[in-house]
Amino acid sequence: MLNSPTPLLFAAVLVIAVVIIGAAVVVLVRNGRRAAPQRTSPAAPADPFADIGETEGDPLRLKAGDMLDFGAERTWIRGTLRLSEGGAVWAEHFLEVEGARRWLSVEQDPDLQMALWTGRPDLDLTPHGPEVELEGVRYRLTERGSASYRSEGTTGLRAEGGMDYADYEAVDGRLLSFERFDHGRWEPCPGTPLGRTAFTVYPSGS
Repeated sequence: MLNSPTPLLFAAVLVIAVVIIGAAVVVLVRNGRRAAPQRTSPAAPADPFADIGETEGDPLRLKAGDMLDFGAERTWIRGTLRLSEGGAVWAEHFLEVEGARRWLSVEQDPDLQMALWTGRPDLDLTPHGPEVELEGVRYRLTERGSASYRSEGTTGLRAEGGMDYADYEAVDGRLLSFERFDHGRWEPCPGTPLGRTAFTVYPSGS
């Protein structure tokens, strides 16, 4: 006749069973965690015009495709001329305007200088004197010279070339500039100086 199992043997078997069951439960829990899909929060709505750096944007970083908001008017830059003369560099940004040729000049010399210009090809004026009169206003010559240009976007000019200019100013601060590109015809351009907060820049992001 066989002897009955001792209580010690039953206890050992019970402990082994508990350990095996516990290990199985841990594996199942871990696998369940791995299989659980990751929950991600939906992207919050964003203003496409909000990320402009400064309140007015940076005129020195303007490029084709950027939008300019003048308050009562909103327009886009269609093309840009990057100009250089010796160590001086500046930019002329051509604007999307119906029926007129307008552009914004931007130069750091040494302070930021900006002006809004309108081409007047209908005028028969040339910069061949120290003074020029336009519509009853007399302008005095302040600067003239020649520069090289590099064209970006839509400007109506070649990719690279040369230009001549002559700048005049009236006693009340109004501006008059003459430009000719690649030895072409002189074009008179009345201009208005702009302050730093005259418009807001919305970069195109390209």
